Amino acid sequence: MSDKPVGIGIIGGGGIAQGAHLPAYKKLQEEGKVKIVAVADSNPETSRTAAEKFEIPHQFADYREMLKLDSIQAVDVCTPNFLHKQPTIDSLNAGKHVLVEKPIALNAIEGQAMVDAARKNGKKLQVALNARFSSGPQAVKRFIRDGKIGDIYYARAHALRRRGVPGWGVFTQKDKQGGGPLIDIGVHILDLTLWLMDYPEPASVSGTSYTKFGTREGVLGLMGQWDPKKYTVEDFAVGLVKFKNGATLVLESSFIANIERDEMRTQVMGTEGGALLDPFNDANTRIFREESGTLTDSQPVFLPKLGSHEIEIRSFVQAIIDDTPVEVPGEQGLMVTRILDGIYASSEQGKEIVF
Repeated sequence: MSDKPVGIGIIGGGGIAQGAHLPAYKKLQEEGKVKIVAVADSNPETSRTAAEKFEIPHQFADYREMLKLDSIQAVDVCTPNFLHKQPTIDSLNAGKHVLVEKPIALNAIEGQAMVDAARKNGKKLQVALNARFSSGPQAVKRFIRDGKIGDIYYARAHALRRRGVPGWGVFTQKDKQGGGPLIDIGVHILDLTLWLMDYPEPASVSGTSYTKFGTREGVLGLMGQWDPKKYTVEDFAVGLVKFKNGATLVLESSFIANIERDEMRTQVMGTEGGALLDPFNDANTRIFREESGTLTDSQPVFLPKLGSHEIEIRSFVQAIIDDTPVEVPGEQGLMVTRILDGIYASSEQGKEIVF
């Protein structure tokens, strides 16, 4: 265990860094657990803004120069998906622990290279899949650990938006993002569901994706208007995952769909009970059981109101301080991406993909 603050370097100083990661590190810095040493971004204005806002002493246009600082022990990669792989591998090779934004990479081939680099260098690699850190999921996980849900054999995971195409960044460009809603928001609900199921090993996946709206002119955008001429990702995707332990999972994700309302939720069904939850709205958490000859619905109440990004980053830093395993290891982020790859491949090839 180390009692010195962990030196933190940030690669990518834009929206997710300034909106979620840096505020969490700032709190930890005030507690004496970390020291935010530097931020690197290819856009000098972005790094300057982040440095001024969070009083970061060093700025770099080239993250490789930042990695030369011995005062940095851990790096947080907050870049777009297509820029996850190389900064992560370079940071691990430089002897730094890494927290990388979700998904781990554009695809499983890149993700495997990142996991291999962490193992080779003996460093920690955590993927920023924060949904599982919310209070509702944590409460449901305790029910599962106590045997009150039993053997989970089926799950339904939904990450659906009615008109929710991000009108900024590269979210609509497959070569930079890897896909659309499936890899952007579906990744959150898939990780959460797999975590509740204790990450069973997948056996096969079947899936279909659709692009019915994104390339059309005049479709309403509630998160900003995108350019339909540059839209190369899916609007909607659905996948069926079969696991080697016999369990099954259905995953749905959309940026655009003619549905009643946006929906982010997972439902698991077990031999002793079931659970329904929205990872970003704890009030929607429910437990379903049969007790004393009666069907019961229960709702956890008085759950802690803590931000999932903050808890996630605290867990990463604490794992470094205590030299314990991270809570979202690269191997789990890699499994999520393998399943997403399988859904895309199944849709393209028109057949089931066997792992």
